[in-house]
Amino acid sequence: MSSTQFDGDIDSFVSYLKSNRGLSANTLKAYRADLTACLHLFELRGVTDLNEITLDDLRSWMAVESRDHARSSMARKTVAVRGFFAWAYEHGLTTTDPAATLMTPSIPSTLPAVLTESQAEQLLDVAEHAVATNQYKDDGGAAAAPGSGKAAGKTADKSADTVNRSEAPARADKRDNARVTAESQRNAAILELLYATGIRVAELVSMDVADIDFSNRTIKVTGKGNKQRVVPFGLPAQRALETWLEQGRPVLARTATDAVKSRAANALFLGARGGRIDQRIARDIVHRAAREAGVPDISPHALRHSAATHMLDGGADLREVQEMLGHSSLKTTQRYTHVSIEQLKNRYGQAFPRA
Repeated sequence: MSSTQFDGDIDSFVSYLKSNRGLSANTLKAYRADLTACLHLFELRGVTDLNEITLDDLRSWMAVESRDHARSSMARKTVAVRGFFAWAYEHGLTTTDPAATLMTPSIPSTLPAVLTESQAEQLLDVAEHAVATNQYKDDGGAAAAPGSGKAAGKTADKSADTVNRSEAPARADKRDNARVTAESQRNAAILELLYATGIRVAELVSMDVADIDFSNRTIKVTGKGNKQRVVPFGLPAQRALETWLEQGRPVLARTATDAVKSRAANALFLGARGGRIDQRIARDIVHRAAREAGVPDISPHALRHSAATHMLDGGADLREVQEMLGHSSLKTTQRYTHVSIEQLKNRYGQAFPRA
């Protein structure tokens, strides 16, 4: 990323957003990159003071950026730049706000991709079957200590080193089997929870064990802007979560170093090395499960779309779905009603004799 003479102002603005808006780390990183690229361009044009930048300059910047970026990216960049100059004006860094009337590019409305209910059922059935197929009874993973059990009865001339060498492959296989089982249990729990609740993948990976209330069958979710909401889940998700927490999580937790273990002590989902699972791994789990189930390739966000659509199809109220998904605007949730209508039209065309 290029640096500019305005980096100090950008840092102050990003710190302001972090303190006052509660934006995610990824959003703040994107805004910083957008502003740095924008102001670097003006610096190359000889601008040395923010007051020199005009609305025409910003429109020129948009024209340059739009050659290589999609409208969705341009919309985000425009929001970042408009917010920066509004902040600069409010804090006395500029005498005017040149971006006040800068228009955000319109983004075509597209319907989100969703699975049918039968495809979602197939996806989760395959994940559950993988747990059953890879099931391995773990006894705690503790290797027999030299000099204990059978080793204690060995003659003195048979060294403990010889015993350890002969038993090492068996112990390694045992650990590998336990890990594969644990990962299958984790993957099934992730898929069940994503579909049951419609939560975002970022919300999933940030969850702690204490966020689950099994007595009420609800989870506490921290969403965008650090807003918290409580979301219910069903019996299949409860069973998958209990299996993961009781059997799988302890296995992966044992693989962590002390430093990693302390950072992930409260994490609901763990990666292969015992640390808190990251978004990339969670996305890979969903994509791989879709391939194995033979359903259309989907992302965790598409699974969220599917959950919302299926709830509406089942008669849920639009406001209830809005609350579950954590949408600040009902307009965002209303997209799913269009998906339901499209599916109704398709079923109508297939089933109705005079369609």
